[in-house]
Amino acid sequence: MDFKILGPLEIVVGAERLDLGGSRQQVVVATLLLSANKVVALDRLLEAIYGEELPPTARAQAQISISSLRRTFASASDSAVLTTHAQGYVIAVEPGRLDSERFEELVGAARAAREAGNPHAAMARYRDALRLWRGPALDGIDSPLLSAAAHRLDEQRLATTEERLSLELELGRHHELVGELSELVEKHPLRERLRGQLMLALYRCDQAAEARAVYRQAEHIMNEELGIDPSEHLRKLDHAIRGSAPALALPSQTTVPRQVTFPVPSLLPADIADFTGRTAQLEQARRYLANTGGDVTRGAAPIVVITGRGGTGKTSLCVHAAHEIAESFPDGQLFANMHGAVPHPVSPMQVLERFLRVLGLPGAQLPEGLDARAEVYRNMLAGRKVLVVLDDVASESQVSPLIPGDGTAAMMITSRSRLGGLADPAHIEVDVFDAEKSLELLVRIVGADRVATEPEAAATVAEHCAHLPLALRIAGARLAARPHWRIQRLAGRLADETRRLDELRHGDMGIRPSISLSYESAGKVARRLLRRLALLDVPCYSSWLASVLIEAPLGRTEDLLDDLVSAQLIEVTGCAGLDRQYRLHDLVRVFARERLAVEETAAERKDVLEHALGALLYLADEAHARYYGGDYARIPSEAPRMPLPRPLTERLVADPLAWYERERATLISGVRQAAQAGLAGLCWGLAFSAVALFEARAYLDDWQETHEIALDAARKAHDVRGQAAMLYSTGSLHMVQQRPDPARRELTMAAQLFTDAGDVHGVAHVTRHIAYLDRMNGKLADATARYEQALAILRDVGDKIATACALHHLAQVKLELHQPGEAIELLSEALELCQVTRCERIEAQVLYRMGEVWLQTGELASAIDAFGRTLSITSGIGDFIGQAYALLGSGVALTRQGAFGEARDALRRALELARSVNERMAQARALLGRAELALACGDPRQAATLSELASDSFHLMQAPLYEVQALTLLGSAHTALGDAATAEAVTTSAAALRVKVLGDEQAS
Repeated sequence: MDFKILGPLEIVVGAERLDLGGSRQQVVVATLLLSANKVVALDRLLEAIYGEELPPTARAQAQISISSLRRTFASASDSAVLTTHAQGYVIAVEPGRLDSERFEELVGAARAAREAGNPHAAMARYRDALRLWRGPALDGIDSPLLSAAAHRLDEQRLATTEERLSLELELGRHHELVGELSELVEKHPLRERLRGQLMLALYRCDQAAEARAVYRQAEHIMNEELGIDPSEHLRKLDHAIRGSAPALALPSQTTVPRQVTFPVPSLLPADIADFTGRTAQLEQARRYLANTGGDVTRGAAPIVVITGRGGTGKTSLCVHAAHEIAESFPDGQLFANMHGAVPHPVSPMQVLERFLRVLGLPGAQLPEGLDARAEVYRNMLAGRKVLVVLDDVASESQVSPLIPGDGTAAMMITSRSRLGGLADPAHIEVDVFDAEKSLELLVRIVGADRVATEPEAAATVAEHCAHLPLALRIAGARLAARPHWRIQRLAGRLADETRRLDELRHGDMGIRPSISLSYESAGKVARRLLRRLALLDVPCYSSWLASVLIEAPLGRTEDLLDDLVSAQLIEVTGCAGLDRQYRLHDLVRVFARERLAVEETAAERKDVLEHALGALLYLADEAHARYYGGDYARIPSEAPRMPLPRPLTERLVADPLAWYERERATLISGVRQAAQAGLAGLCWGLAFSAVALFEARAYLDDWQETHEIALDAARKAHDVRGQAAMLYSTGSLHMVQQRPDPARRELTMAAQLFTDAGDVHGVAHVTRHIAYLDRMNGKLADATARYEQALAILRDVGDKIATACALHHLAQVKLELHQPGEAIELLSEALELCQVTRCERIEAQVLYRMGEVWLQTGELASAIDAFGRTLSITSGIGDFIGQAYALLGSGVALTRQGAFGEARDALRRALELARSVNERMAQARALLGRAELALACGDPRQAATLSELASDSFHLMQAPLYEVQALTLLGSAHTALGDAATAEAVTTSAAALRVKVLGDEQAS
């Protein structure tokens, strides 16, 4: 199955073109093909189809289109072409079957051939690439989102055409190009490179006057249309044409062999037959060295430094690159292994002796001193095109005496260090392979048939090798030496982490010796730090956490971390504020755990783990207190905390939500590891404290996972209060997910456990949550009683934030009872408490509730002000759910004020945010708000559709009072449509539901 987007969209199976259906299906396929083999979110597909204004049925229509396409592909292919993933959809395209990818590959091959000095091969590849085009990219597809991508593809086509024309001019084909260039310049009059190429072609055809006329035309067009002059390049070309500059003549196609008067060394090791990947790095080295080698205008020799940890293939890349560019250095190639990772590396004195001898200097004439030898060496290389390759360099001092004296020679270096002391080197970083390149290397070593037979096992082997090239080579060599082994057998052996480094050994190759060289070169404390980093199951380590592991000041710890980075044992992954982040490569982690087990006792390891998790809990408590304005709204465990220095603590949690976000993975891993170690108090304490982040950023899966782990740990430890806290928090999660039945069940169990534990504060927290469920179910009397019961306890224990929460929820009950005066009184007290404690998140909720009061009383300006203040606060603290509700309130208020355009924008943004965090209640209320807007704008049909959708959602969430609002609005819409019978039936249903929920007295 071939996929074509370089022209009209086409999918061809054999000789037949697939009928994709209407424009909607074509937009879907085009969007997926622009990200072939990658997940494309449904929201992006909707934007591509409809733009920003989505119709109510957008998702349903998109699903219909995708189902239709899936049937079309299924009828034409045995394999699944269009598949569904959790985050969206993927179109599967085999290598070489998408014309845009083939185009990029051919252009890359053309450029490589051109750089290698093979212009005719380059020309063939350029022409092959351009023949793939059948017209403008995605011609006929009507989608603003896709038009930008299509324009980028068309730009690539034009740039490639310019490259091809430039090469043809170099080959002397100017006569054949004048007609084509004239057409292109007419079609793209502002394209200066094309215009310059036409001028040069005309000049070489003895048409200098016509060439100058092309320039004058450029002057006129650019002044008229852009108000600027032609570029400096075009001006210089015109000046050169006027002066018949010799540089414009066709370059000579012959070169005179250089006379060599001294031996031409060729010391490079053999090239790597199965060299894989590293295309970008090879191109970088080739561009920097092959294009500068022999440039006598350069003052200094160009130097490329290839860096990376042990086993990433620095030497393989260096040797392969050196062979590729060897032709650019006809006076020879020198090579030396400096053995920088061993205790006694090779000295530059030894290397100079060897280099001078192979360059032809008799042994009797070798100077004795280092400086003297370096002088003779530089003199012998002066003016000669020689490539010097130094492998495994330890430091700048090993390199300095070996740097050539001028820019005709060049140097390539591999090192585990960046060698920052060298003057202006080009740095090339080498890291592990990706999954695709890992399998490619295994295929080259083991054989394609063998890997194709067990692709999943091969992928597992690559994962256990952590995609490290040396480890992959060892694994491949072991399999190649054992043709009777199934790949799954090696995968199973590598699965045991305690034996993995033993398995990754073959002959003289081994991962453990490679890592050990770097480990042994580090200092004693740095080695201890590396071991203890491996103790924690976290993807990244903050510098403060590293300092806790070795109980050292932060500054000293960061110096040690820098030492480990320089030794390529860890790597920097980022910097959040002043706190840097680091990670361990998977195989280094395995090695470090081996050393940890050997060099530190089990008791020491447990003490370090408990100390680190205690420090994490301490900072989580501090962040929680800052976020809520004090030690409020939480149920602390009695696990020991490990305080950090106060200035460091203040700096780390100055922005508490940012700290939570930064340490999110560490907190989750800490919960899991505390459970595994039997540290139940630390486990549930960390889980509970992290809820501030989980709730604010809607990380509901994290919330669920951590609490399941912590509840199990508390049960195993017979920690009654811990069980109660986890059940209470899990009930809160169910409330956020609008799952009232499991929420009430968990909260009821939590209340009993808190009572058993004698924790009245916990009982109060649970009681106010059950009161919320009562309110949502319309049981307003029960809700009022429970809120008042919780308030009495919360005021007694001094929990100001929980008190403010209970007050603003009780105010909502008063609002639903049409008692706005009492609601405002409660909210005023709640707002004062929030401002005293400086808890912005709850303050925003109170302000939002005030806005709802003003909506009910018709004071729309006050409502809009309250919602605006809510939006300002929630945007500042990153509370996405709060932002959705603030926009929702603003949209309703603006609708009733008659500002329909602003209302539509606010409600659209509210719905987008609610969907992004899967906040179902906010989504349903946004639909209700849009229904009210549609009715106000005179579109009762859309109002009926939207209010019916909202009613169904409220019914599923067991929110009958909101369902009453939706049904009432639905009745009004049918009345406006002239359907009196339906309107009466719906209105009657709404009234009956209200009476059922509230009773006759309250309903009236």
